[in-house]
Amino acid sequence: MATVKRKSRIIGEIHETARGLQAAGLISKRRMGEFDALCNLDVAEIPPKQIKLLREKAHVSQAVFAAVINTSVSTVQKWEIGDKKPSGPSLKLLTLIQRKGLEAVL
Repeated sequence: MATVKRKSRIIGEIHETARGLQAAGLISKRRMGEFDALCNLDVAEIPPKQIKLLREKAHVSQAVFAAVINTSVSTVQKWEIGDKKPSGPSLKLLTLIQRKGLEAVL
């Protein structure tokens, strides 16, 4: 499974600003560590069969699953058959569901 890692210019700028605030003593070392951890959330691609298993494990229909993660039923269908891959916020939500269960996003 490949890991998706995207560095946006905006995140880079925010991170640089936070480092400056830490250097000025306005952000503690602990808070900076928490910020670093949040900025570096890597998520792995989830294969189609795994997406279907996540939904079936939660005992919900494609329509309910789509509503929970704020996407369309056709998108969930395409993910499950491999015509489309989840990305961005959808991939992060699926990763959260994979780790903590559907209840984590309800």
